[in-house]
Amino acid sequence: MTRELRTAKISFKGLLVGSLEETAAGGTRFIYHEEYGETIACRLPAERKEHEWASGLHPFFQHLGPEGWLREQQARVAHIAEEDDFGLLLRYGADCIGAVGVLPLASEPSSAAPANEAPNPGRTISGVQRKMLVVNEETTRAFRPAAATGPAPYIAKFNSEAIPTLVRNENLSLRWLAEVLGADEVTEFRVAQIAELDEIALVVTRFDRTVDGQKLRAEDFAQILCKPRGADYGGKYESSYEEAAEVIRSHSARPEIDLARFFRRLIAFALVANGDAHLKNFTLLERPEGLRLSPAYDVVNVGVYARDGVSQQLALALGGEFLTLEALTPKILQAFGERIGLSKATVAGSFRDLRSKARQATKNLPNPDEGRDPFGVDYTEIVRNACLRLLEE
Repeated sequence: MTRELRTAKISFKGLLVGSLEETAAGGTRFIYHEEYGETIACRLPAERKEHEWASGLHPFFQHLGPEGWLREQQARVAHIAEEDDFGLLLRYGADCIGAVGVLPLASEPSSAAPANEAPNPGRTISGVQRKMLVVNEETTRAFRPAAATGPAPYIAKFNSEAIPTLVRNENLSLRWLAEVLGADEVTEFRVAQIAELDEIALVVTRFDRTVDGQKLRAEDFAQILCKPRGADYGGKYESSYEEAAEVIRSHSARPEIDLARFFRRLIAFALVANGDAHLKNFTLLERPEGLRLSPAYDVVNVGVYARDGVSQQLALALGGEFLTLEALTPKILQAFGERIGLSKATVAGSFRDLRSKARQATKNLPNPDEGRDPFGVDYTEIVRNACLRLLEE
């Protein structure tokens, strides 16, 4: 029996702008409304009204969906196959990260919400970690899960059973990064209790929403490079930092500035052992002047989990190789900076500035003499050793 092909309505900043439909050949086709003329994504220019993808869901839309825990929750309560990207977005894609929404046609059965709904009905967040959208109630000053409609200005990220230190790790990493790169270079964050769940979470302020709740265009680099997700979510790793730099060069409104920011960020990631900086952890964000590199987010020191078998390899290739964190050297990073078009003076200045900032920031890491805190000891040792190795005079 042939399954009926499905169609979705596509919104951008709340305005219906086109449709997304499955094709008989097994792919999908996005079609702009004839009267609409604004581009909604780098790989979907409005100059072309139709954009077809040969196999499965177009990667731009595919990467709007969740991975891991949230995908399992959504699929289970809605009785949708986990691999059904289109079906999950029809159910949960009305409000995604960024400015694009995926809405069912009135005739689609997916428009009916299940009685036992997953977190944040009608909304979805990309990524593997257990997380949900939350609001901060003014009356109680408590963070609570966001409803199906209304504001959802924060993302709460939780520990996992396998990694009970994840919230502390990211809080330390973002705090250290903010000291080294500057607060504006890092997403706003805090650790807070989530009411109703009675759990501690890292709560980050969404940079794709304005203070008054308006949606901003935001595209991660996996979307911009059109990397299919892959059955094992491996598409976000199938690239290089050079290719990521080319995204900035091609689409940023201030490429020279953003390339320098990107370079400094990669050095800081190496210092804090953030080896999992893959394509979905870099985003171009709408600003008044156009698309710009967003603040840093999803920063975790993977070095502290080396004994648990967590990979110490960089998420993306660098100079044609997938290097480990330990294999990085100042010369490798300097050569990368020049390879992406930065001047020798800019590269040297970046190292000089980061050296000064890192010396001050490491003083605020957990005290390595406190033997009662093994995690803190390991974290501090890893960062200090990386600073000595990579910021040598």
